[in-house]
Amino acid sequence: MMSIRNSDSSVEHRILDAAAACILAYGVERTTMTEIARRARVSRPTIYRRWPDIRWVIAELLTVRIAGVLEEVPDRGPGRESMVDRVVAVAEHLRNDEIVQSVIRNAPGLAMVYIAERLGTSQQILIDALADAITAGQGEGSIRSGDPHEMAAMCLLITQSTIQSAQMVEKLLDGRALGVELARALNGYLAP
Repeated sequence: MMSIRNSDSSVEHRILDAAAACILAYGVERTTMTEIARRARVSRPTIYRRWPDIRWVIAELLTVRIAGVLEEVPDRGPGRESMVDRVVAVAEHLRNDEIVQSVIRNAPGLAMVYIAERLGTSQQILIDALADAITAGQGEGSIRSGDPHEMAAMCLLITQSTIQSAQMVEKLLDGRALGVELARALNGYLAP
């Protein structure tokens, strides 16, 4: 017998999968709670019990996708080069993620909240992971001294800016060159 907790988790996954499908089919601005509910085969009140509005559903979807990319890209051990390689790989995945890019390009109001106003859950997850990697790299001598969380926040800003602006500079920096330059910027910032 399935537990209530597993059932709730399954419903949330269906809702988020439906939200992703709606964003791909209709775009961020035309995605509605009604259509998400229809695709997830749940009632709208079921969604509203979990999230107060569509912006919260999309924010949760982004958190799940971004945290998922972090889990997909393996940590190859301590050290600056390993950390930078992982950050560049995560950035590449997110640059190519249709949902993330749809929000950046088509829902600037929502994106600006997490660009200019406050840290989101996924950004905090990334900062914590970066701070742990920075601490490990400092311990083995490949990363300069400094507060790991402050340095992690700066690495996030550099990388986030790269992801958001990649399309703007794609005639100057294709995907490969963008990754090379991001790695160079991060290595320069972190080197002892």
